[in-house]
Amino acid sequence: MRTPLALFFISLGIVASVWWWLALPVTLARAPIDPAAKLECVSYAPFRGDQTPHDPDLVVSPDQIAEDLAELSKITRCIRTYSIDNGLDKVPELASKVGLKVLLGVWIGRDRAKNALLADTAISLVRDHPATVTAVIVGSEVLLRGEMIASDLREIIRSVKQRVAVPVTYADVWEYWLRNRDVGADVDFVTVHFLPYWEDVPPRAEDAAAHVDQLRLQMVAAFPGKEILIGETGWPSFGRMRNGALPSRINQARFISEILDRAERQKFRVNLFEAYDEPWKRRWEGTVGGYWGALDGTDRKLKYPDGADISNYPFWILQMTFGLVFCACIFGAALLTLRLRLSSPSLASWVAVAISATVGGILLGIGAGKMLHESFGLGGWLIQGLLLAAGIAAPLLSAHALMTGRPLPTFAEILGPPEGKRPPLMTAMLGVVLIVTTVLAAQTALSLVFDARWRDFPFAGLTMAVVPFFAVAFLNSGEAYARPLAETVFAGLFAVTAPYIALNEGMENWQSLWTCAAYLALGITLWRPRTVAIAETALDATTAVLGEVGATSRRAEVRQAS
Repeated sequence: MRTPLALFFISLGIVASVWWWLALPVTLARAPIDPAAKLECVSYAPFRGDQTPHDPDLVVSPDQIAEDLAELSKITRCIRTYSIDNGLDKVPELASKVGLKVLLGVWIGRDRAKNALLADTAISLVRDHPATVTAVIVGSEVLLRGEMIASDLREIIRSVKQRVAVPVTYADVWEYWLRNRDVGADVDFVTVHFLPYWEDVPPRAEDAAAHVDQLRLQMVAAFPGKEILIGETGWPSFGRMRNGALPSRINQARFISEILDRAERQKFRVNLFEAYDEPWKRRWEGTVGGYWGALDGTDRKLKYPDGADISNYPFWILQMTFGLVFCACIFGAALLTLRLRLSSPSLASWVAVAISATVGGILLGIGAGKMLHESFGLGGWLIQGLLLAAGIAAPLLSAHALMTGRPLPTFAEILGPPEGKRPPLMTAMLGVVLIVTTVLAAQTALSLVFDARWRDFPFAGLTMAVVPFFAVAFLNSGEAYARPLAETVFAGLFAVTAPYIALNEGMENWQSLWTCAAYLALGITLWRPRTVAIAETALDATTAVLGEVGATSRRAEVRQAS
């Protein structure tokens, strides 16, 4: 027992050490959000939970908006809105009660009649609240979306300007301002969106603030004499990587801190994107769309209180504890199986158990966190839940297989075994988990090929399952006999999709590279020839069929002779 005990304590030590390293906090030179030095302005939308502006019947209650504005008044002097639908026409009145100024947004699009109606409503709100509404933003990224041409946009901007006594502007990403510079002649100041995460070639979070500042200076040169307002800038706290751009709590806090510091030193105005996380955006932009807020979308509190250290894993002690328990359970499953085997397992088998336990102990907490943040809708919860369940079951069942020397069963043995040839219960369960893992891996791989922009990388749950399968396939392979067809097809799928995903996502995207490595490892596992025992199952079935054919032939000969 010395070897398994030594490996057990080594695994526990590695799990604890990795979690301690992952959770290391950072202390920024400037607090991301400092109530003592209020923000210039922040984007605000009131939608919570399942509320969405795409619901034409939704009217957010004034009480809900007032609750948010009271909280926001502690950290900012101004809010930017995007629409006056869904109850947001009450924002100027409610903002005036807590001392907030408003950059009033008018959401325009293809519908000319609705555009005119919204413009009239906005003009009325400006007249009713002249001390609160400091500017009107006519349209947001309508040129980017292709819902209006520049000449029509200029016409509606001029129409609004003639009827209000406050500045009027238009907001869009910097590329579309440079493509439509003539719009600048009709606005009082230029409102530009800089979201470095969504750039075609996104910078790393560490370089993002400098990147935004560089682009801002280009806009200053492109529109001389016009003030440049950064109308949106921010960084997500959760979601998939794009090239080297990693959404995380630390990276979000770092970017906010650095861009606000530059704004203070260089005297330019910034509207931070955004106030609260907006869950509804996950349907349209993937996980990352719901996590741009400086305040949590559920408890409506600051993510990074002033003076608090910032960690990517604020609940790391709980995650580490579950990981250590899971690690112990895997070793326990292996020890309980020893009574089923007369001979002692090899050192390689115990090392494989230790590796599976270590990987599972580290990734269980990460996988659970990814499931909570990345699951959206029934389908999303089903896929993420099954993948995490497979990641938990695979190392436990593989520990049993490694101790007993049983190989991985084929899909055919599980789904369509010959009569009387069903595998033992534990082997059958291992086969079911292998099938589930393979199907989920294929689904996520194809999604990353055909719909990559919005898809997360399932590296945690997938790795938890693939590592023990890989170990069983190589250590319990026995004498090679043949490659089953279904496994060969899936192996080919992963061999094609993994390199494509890696190249498409770029070599800086470690989430992509990790996930692709897991796909390839699963493909290699499936590609491995099956063992003699499995071959004999198929051979026995073939013999039975041939025997039946022979018997039928002899009966026919007897009938013919008689």
